Amino acid sequence: MPKTFEELMRYLGKLEINVSTIRHAPVFTVAEAQELRGQVAGAHTKNLFLKDKKDNFFLVTVDEEAEVDLKTIHTRIGAVSRVSFGKPEKLMEYLGLTPGAVSLFGAINDTHHQVRVVLDESLMKHDIINVHPLTNEATTSIGRKDLVTFLKATGHEPLILKIDGSTPN
Repeated sequence: MPKTFEELMRYLGKLEINVSTIRHAPVFTVAEAQELRGQVAGAHTKNLFLKDKKDNFFLVTVDEEAEVDLKTIHTRIGAVSRVSFGKPEKLMEYLGLTPGAVSLFGAINDTHHQVRVVLDESLMKHDIINVHPLTNEATTSIGRKDLVTFLKATGHEPLILKIDGSTPN
């Protein structure tokens, strides 16, 4: 059974991570989120649940305005082939999430470490990062360092790479 919002907040509390959360109507796209959020400080994210032909799964998180080239991203994230979007059933199985609510906080549900977490380096330049707290009916603001602490605590050492534009250096 996937963790709930309340269980996530308790887990963050145990890690001594302070966050702030605002509730809002459900949002399913970046455009919908932009309309609702007002002036929430910090970076806002776009999340891609991807898989390669060997069923290696990746959660790639970038700034909401970033452009991700799905034809070349596999060369940056360590996939064995070009990637495609993971099926909703696998998203639920591994991260306990549904489409429209994809979030880095889903790592709390991936107890068997089936998903590789990839963060765009430009996103990680922001002090505050905003993500869905396992539901698309809220947005949680978390410090950059605290986000990494959370991911490591769940057994997900994030890979921080240049993803925006997906052109090799």
